[in-house]
Amino acid sequence: MKLPATAVGVTTRLDVVRITAGPEWWGGPMTGHVAARWEGAEAAGALALIRKFPTAQPNLCGFAPGWGVRAHGADPAAPPLFEGAFCYGCDEAWLWGPTVAEHLGRQLFDSDSPNAQYLLLRFREAAGMIGP
Repeated sequence: MKLPATAVGVTTRLDVVRITAGPEWWGGPMTGHVAARWEGAEAAGALALIRKFPTAQPNLCGFAPGWGVRAHGADPAAPPLFEGAFCYGCDEAWLWGPTVAEHLGRQLFDSDSPNAQYLLLRFREAAGMIGP
């Protein structure tokens, strides 16, 4: 999966969002609580996993993402560099924000791939959905 090149090297924090609603349209807000904040090497590792997601064939489910990320740079007061919502049902990800080129806005990813499954596990761990 392709991420905005201008954001990957400067992302210092990822907010992991457990999405409860939306986005209803590309670029719309995703509603949910921040389940975790990954910083430094942890944020870089998650971005590396996402970049390794292989592409997939379209699978229609109506785009109902359960997880998202907000990538932040060094300035905590600045808006996110980009946001991404992941639907593991239809294998589609939506990315938006000031660093996202239009051609990166909607991408397909193989949600059954080892990297996608590992990131899903990390999302669930962050939200306290598995483990002690």
